[in-house]
Amino acid sequence: MDISFIIVNYKTQELVAGAIDSINIYAKGFNWEIIVVDNDSQDGSVEFLREKYPKVKVIREKQNLGFGRGNNVGVKQAKGEYLFFFNSDAYLTDTSLSKLLDRTREIENLGAIAPLILNTDKSIQQSGGYFPTLLKIFLWMSFIDDLPGGAALKPFHIDHDGFYKKERELDWITGAAFMVPAEVFKKVGGFDREIFMYGEDVDLCYRIKKAGYRVLMYPESRIVHIGQGSSGKISKSAILGEYKTILHVYEKHQGKSSLQMARIFLKIGGLLRILVFSLLGRKELSQIYAEAVKTV
Repeated sequence: MDISFIIVNYKTQELVAGAIDSINIYAKGFNWEIIVVDNDSQDGSVEFLREKYPKVKVIREKQNLGFGRGNNVGVKQAKGEYLFFFNSDAYLTDTSLSKLLDRTREIENLGAIAPLILNTDKSIQQSGGYFPTLLKIFLWMSFIDDLPGGAALKPFHIDHDGFYKKERELDWITGAAFMVPAEVFKKVGGFDREIFMYGEDVDLCYRIKKAGYRVLMYPESRIVHIGQGSSGKISKSAILGEYKTILHVYEKHQGKSSLQMARIFLKIGGLLRILVFSLLGRKELSQIYAEAVKTV
């Protein structure tokens, strides 16, 4: 078995069906399996998937485990040489995934690799960056890395389309769609069980890099991720989850003094965003960041 596609589902029956259909159509040139972990959707997803896709391995959980723990469950039954973590709202649009597998086998000491991720309108979706060191948190919170040429600063989040048009070695890649050799995933201990959702990809990649492996983005292979797409909407849970995860990662991997500095930068950045978004009339975002500041 070359690749085990692992999809975590929580009340996304139609979306996960689209993800599976795209794999069935476009995953060519290699052997694969699909494993869906249902996080207690209670919407008929399990019965629907088992009836429509008898070859798909569907695992029913009795509670919502979150993204990372759900994927860990799927990995336990995976037989593939490579694990492809695939969001339920992602889908293939061509056969370029075979290029990703070919490239993966060419790279020495590979720990994780991701395709180019596109929005539904085929614009490029922000999907990677560099570890949130104190300097990078400061650049992020102060909006400095959003300025033209900001990608040269190796920011935490890279929001410059041109950056994604070449193969890059990064510190982290998004969990929306990325591939990890099974032996590497197991060696570093899988996804952190304490992170329910958002930021688990940063933590996993941190441990992969710390173990001496490489993390890359390969734009010759492409997938579409619906997510927030090009609508411009920002998820409250994503913002709050990211704040929480950064503090968790600092508490886990850095010293107390670094954790305190991270708290200060996040709080200042949150207050700055409250001010900016209030002036711009974006009340909802201001309220979200007000809530985020309280978590710090």
